[in-house]
Amino acid sequence: MAVTDRFDRPLRDLRISVTDRCNFRCVYCMPREVFGPDYQFLERDELLTYEEITRVTRILVGLGVEKVRITGGEPLVRRDLDRLIAAIRAIPGVRDLTLTTNGSLLRAQAKRLAAAGLQRVTVSLDSLDDAVFRAMNDAGVGVATVLDGIAAAREAGLWPIKVNAVVKRGVNDHTVVDLARYFRGTGIIVRFIEFMDVGTTNGWRLDHVVTGREIVEMISREFPLEPAEANYRGEVAQRWRYVDGAGEIGVITSISQPFCGDCTRLRLSPEGQLYTCLFGAKGHDLRGLLRSGASDAEVEAFVASTWRGRSDRYSEERTEATAGLPKVEMSHIGG
Repeated sequence: MAVTDRFDRPLRDLRISVTDRCNFRCVYCMPREVFGPDYQFLERDELLTYEEITRVTRILVGLGVEKVRITGGEPLVRRDLDRLIAAIRAIPGVRDLTLTTNGSLLRAQAKRLAAAGLQRVTVSLDSLDDAVFRAMNDAGVGVATVLDGIAAAREAGLWPIKVNAVVKRGVNDHTVVDLARYFRGTGIIVRFIEFMDVGTTNGWRLDHVVTGREIVEMISREFPLEPAEANYRGEVAQRWRYVDGAGEIGVITSISQPFCGDCTRLRLSPEGQLYTCLFGAKGHDLRGLLRSGASDAEVEAFVASTWRGRSDRYSEERTEATAGLPKVEMSHIGG
């Protein structure tokens, strides 16, 4: 039973955050001054179990979900993640199962994840300049560790691989072309992401945003680019291919060119809240329903009703005023 929202957007993508914890403290996501030693993360019994997540996923596939992405926090800090991967992979109708990670733990887990049925990964890497990258992740992790994780993913057959880079003016915008150059011709697609006002702790300001247009112009001066058609409705990144055939990049323009009109994504937080927008302020409590003995039909009806009532289009409505409204943190529900 496929469902659509108030703007006729279908439910196609489910993003599952399995933990609110992370071993990085990226300045645009989990700044250390907020997420320090005294920060209260979720207790284990508050998290949805793998069995609960699998049940929800199976029910949502019945409502039209085809693509599932595992996120966090950093998903690889949750134990035995391969068990969840195997359970979701076994659900008929899941066409694409992928994971977003900072890459620091991939060397140790890539083979196990691939064996469980994970198809591909997206790895966050904001700069190839080691000093810049260490300053951005604020966890003492160097570029070499993440590049080794990417290599491990490739060796394990997790392919294609995408690399996500958040671009912040005055911080890492001078290293954009270096990233493009490094991955050009490798088959790995770098996606450059405009610095977004997700959550309320990252100090977002409009003048910190390097627009997708600026990013394309920077790269195109050295490696000419031309626009490419989207692979499917709701694709997050605008595609640009190298004129000489050496591959492509993507730009995610949530600030300068919002794409709310094609958004097909539903997010499940670690403690079982449903969010119909990355910039949502309030979730819909699914865990309470699951743990009260609700039937599959009741869970399905709850999710369907939530989606049908959806009218989110935050990025299209964004102003300097709305940017300061309360919002769930990106580290809690994934990107």
